[in-house]
Amino acid sequence: MAKMKPLSDEALELVARRFAVLAEPMRLRLIQALFAGEMNVNALVEETGGTQANVSRHLQTLMHAHILSRRKEGLQVFYAIADPSIVKLCELVCGSLEKQLSRQATSLGGSGR
Repeated sequence: MAKMKPLSDEALELVARRFAVLAEPMRLRLIQALFAGEMNVNALVEETGGTQANVSRHLQTLMHAHILSRRKEGLQVFYAIADPSIVKLCELVCGSLEKQLSRQATSLGGSGR
């Protein structure tokens, strides 16, 4: 693996803000729902089980962080993933956690509990 050069303080601040935006389960649910493609607010409310107000607030946060994009069609507002690196990041983190949970389940199952 190639060694990355250290990031500047300004870049580290941006990275920390990006992770802070992602450190909210409802936002992760919204991003995960959008892996399937563009959706309107009503579909996202239904998909995530959140309230309209809560989902809208989180969508705004994700938009301001440039993670999602939105477009209007008449009275409908559609959201989509704007930053494809988010998909890779989620796959990497979720895949790693899935393996970890699977190992834990296997070790617990094997101990006779």
